[in-house]
Amino acid sequence: MSGTGPGERAAAPLAALLTPVGAELLERAAREEEGADALRAATRLRAFAEERADELAGQLAGQGAPPSPADAAAAALTQARLRSRAREKFGERADRMFFTPNGLEQATRAEAARHRAARFASALGPGTRVADLCCGIGADAVALAEAGMRVDAVDADPATAAAASANFTALGVDDRARARVGTVGPDWRPGPDTGAVFCDPARRGGRGRVFDPDAYSPAWGTVEELASAAPAACVKAAPGLPYARIPQGVSAEWVSVGGEVKEAALWFGRLADGAARRATLLRGGRADTLSGGAEEAQAPVGEVGRYLYEPDGAVVRAHLVAEAAERVGGALLDPRIAYIASDEHVETPFCRAYEVHEAMPFSLKRLRAAVRARGAGTVTIKKRGSAVDVERLRRDLRPSGPGSVVVVLTRIGEKPFCLLCSEVSAAS
Repeated sequence: MSGTGPGERAAAPLAALLTPVGAELLERAAREEEGADALRAATRLRAFAEERADELAGQLAGQGAPPSPADAAAAALTQARLRSRAREKFGERADRMFFTPNGLEQATRAEAARHRAARFASALGPGTRVADLCCGIGADAVALAEAGMRVDAVDADPATAAAASANFTALGVDDRARARVGTVGPDWRPGPDTGAVFCDPARRGGRGRVFDPDAYSPAWGTVEELASAAPAACVKAAPGLPYARIPQGVSAEWVSVGGEVKEAALWFGRLADGAARRATLLRGGRADTLSGGAEEAQAPVGEVGRYLYEPDGAVVRAHLVAEAAERVGGALLDPRIAYIASDEHVETPFCRAYEVHEAMPFSLKRLRAAVRARGAGTVTIKKRGSAVDVERLRRDLRPSGPGSVVVVLTRIGEKPFCLLCSEVSAAS
């Protein structure tokens, strides 16, 4: 590691944290991070790093100049804070992992990474060599290795690649996964023994999240060329990827975790299957999948029924609302809005179900009276196809009482509508 560029300089403190002294520093940082006085915590950690500076330098012999005590302390506190945030994605494993801020933001959640890795293993078999391009902090590479793949991971940022390598060791997959620094571009080609490619192009820049696929790194055109040239490939993208940017002949999958859409995955070559569109819902260790063909089906349109179904966001993004409606024997209230009406209650993982108590054209006066009549002090407001300001409406309703109600704002034809409902639990 040369230490000449900003990436190398950022990676140097991480190397210090991988030493025995660094491990002690991390333990202290984790305890300090729980406190509220950041300045005092930084001062205590810096004093500890100064006391052990010579020992740390000895442990880093041959790995370049050790960071200053201030830099080592700051790196430990940063890791402690990132680990705390990372528990949402990685659970208890986060306390053994290493992160960069951007790497954590873009890292795949553990459930989604395991789901994807299982598809690699099922389609390609164990031992297949996978090139993980833009590997980030290594979340997907770890899942692929744990599923039996051999992973060659690469990232353009030295600090991020160093974090990935540290994670492979920390999570016990360094015999099947390795990380290096490298830039992926139009001239990159997989090695002769590479059986598949996984690519998660960087979608964050100096100003935050990037939404234009052409501004990804590498750009979308390059990613598409690399994936198309490989015998099998998967490309991870933001869930809002425009449909026009999805290549012909791929299987497109939208994944939600715990009810929130997290990503789109495009499957090429041997990893593609007969489903052109797929919605996968991961919740509580369970995976439920809804699939559709290349031609989008059209759901029937009907009247308000006893029940209202709200499809999961992955179902909506995958244009599988018609398939969801068929499962509950329902019809859309409006052909342009993803609310399904039915007189049947059918348990389905693909929609939330609400019992409809009252439906009316939107009127603040009438809605306020209806909420008061139900004695609802707790009002949950949901909307699709409505221009109403939710927070202002909540204030204008002035709810009070021991009850609760779900207010659904939508449009039927050209008329704004509201429905007063209660959510139906899966056990009812």
